[in-house]
Amino acid sequence: MNEEGIERSALLLVTLGEDAAAEVLKHLGPREVQKIGTAMAGLKNVPREKVQAVLDLFDEATSAGSRLSADETLIRNMLTKALGEERAGHLLSRILNDSDTAGIEGLKWLDPATIANLIKNEHPQIIATILTHLEFDQAAEVLKLFAERLRNDVVLRIATLDGVQPVALKELNDAMSRVLSGSAKMKKTTLGGIKATAEILGFVGSANESAILDAVKEYDADLAQKIVDEMFVFENLLDIDDRGIQTLLREVSGDQLVLSLKGASPELREKIFKNMSSRAAESLREDLEGRGPVKLSEVEAEQKEILKIARRLAEEGQIVMGGKGGEEML
Repeated sequence: MNEEGIERSALLLVTLGEDAAAEVLKHLGPREVQKIGTAMAGLKNVPREKVQAVLDLFDEATSAGSRLSADETLIRNMLTKALGEERAGHLLSRILNDSDTAGIEGLKWLDPATIANLIKNEHPQIIATILTHLEFDQAAEVLKLFAERLRNDVVLRIATLDGVQPVALKELNDAMSRVLSGSAKMKKTTLGGIKATAEILGFVGSANESAILDAVKEYDADLAQKIVDEMFVFENLLDIDDRGIQTLLREVSGDQLVLSLKGASPELREKIFKNMSSRAAESLREDLEGRGPVKLSEVEAEQKEILKIARRLAEEGQIVMGGKGGEEML
């Protein structure tokens, strides 16, 4: 739901009154309730015309008088169009398997400190399974509250988690009250893995991130590299400031740059162009236009090489690579 949708929802609920609004809120998830509640609290002196416009939209949507329902195929198609196949697949695994994780869904209403206190004494494998059901930023906040040894162990288990089997879910049911329905015909739920680990680590902050990755590297260097590769994709170069881009470009060969930019977004290309001399930028544009089709594997290989250079420069303190958790400043 975008900001406009949140504001409209807040206006509608305030207009409906306490009882009706409460009934609606019961059917929403914690994140939706939090966003809409915040929007409701911020409503001040809303013009009558704006309120009427929202009511007209609501009336138009419900004027047919028929009941609405959506099957799994419709939901899957809508989310895939909106979010892309990968992100939609992850979200669908949560939505369509909601009955299997009812207890964990309840954790989403709690603050990270309470969640950490509830699960910190469970087996690390159970903790890892629980965290993969939470939102990535919420899981990261819980991780920060664990002792370093437990935190590293849990992250390693998330990274090596290849779905959740019924036996593991039954263990989870013993640890959390009424987590699962107990069905013996449960399908394996796709959770955890490299992508989930990278997403969570994106929110833990740079200091914790480095310590965790070092611990994973001691256990499995290849696994640690896969997590890093997933955390820093080529488009993340957009987060580097102009001076950092100029520093990076001094380390990259012309041919390397041409190949890598074949798979870059227009925004990233423009960022590169503006940090070069006009002559060099014009030459690069011509090389890009003149270069014929290239294999995707070649493009990705050059992008990875440039990312390695960027990470080295970041470790040396010559550039700053932004992260979801924010850069810690001293």
